[in-house]
Amino acid sequence: MPSYTIGQAARLLGVSPDTARRWADAGRVTTHRDEGGRRLIDGRDLAAFSVELARTGGGGEEEVSHTSVRNAFPGIVIAVKLGDVAAQVEIQAGPHRLVSLLTREAVEELGLEVGMEATARVKSTSVHIDRV
Repeated sequence: MPSYTIGQAARLLGVSPDTARRWADAGRVTTHRDEGGRRLIDGRDLAAFSVELARTGGGGEEEVSHTSVRNAFPGIVIAVKLGDVAAQVEIQAGPHRLVSLLTREAVEELGLEVGMEATARVKSTSVHIDRV
């Protein structure tokens, strides 16, 4: 399971590293330290926290402009539902929740699972998922 630094988590949540650090200091998201002393957030914990932030309206002190450069939404995988042939992947990209329906084979080839960083790319009415 991947873990994320405070800076990586901040980018995925659409806030500054200082805001993410304050949230961690306040106990809003659980961190642990690696061998080098860096604070890390477990991918599953970050996924759950990103959903909570989106549900409650964020809670950050700063107003962040969310834009889609070339329709790319970097975020974190918050749900993967596998069927026999098809799959559904949900990504929380800042305040945006994107859902993509794709083949089970594609999900397995990408190795997508909750807590992983991924980018949703939107073209017209279809959403494509890129593994980072």
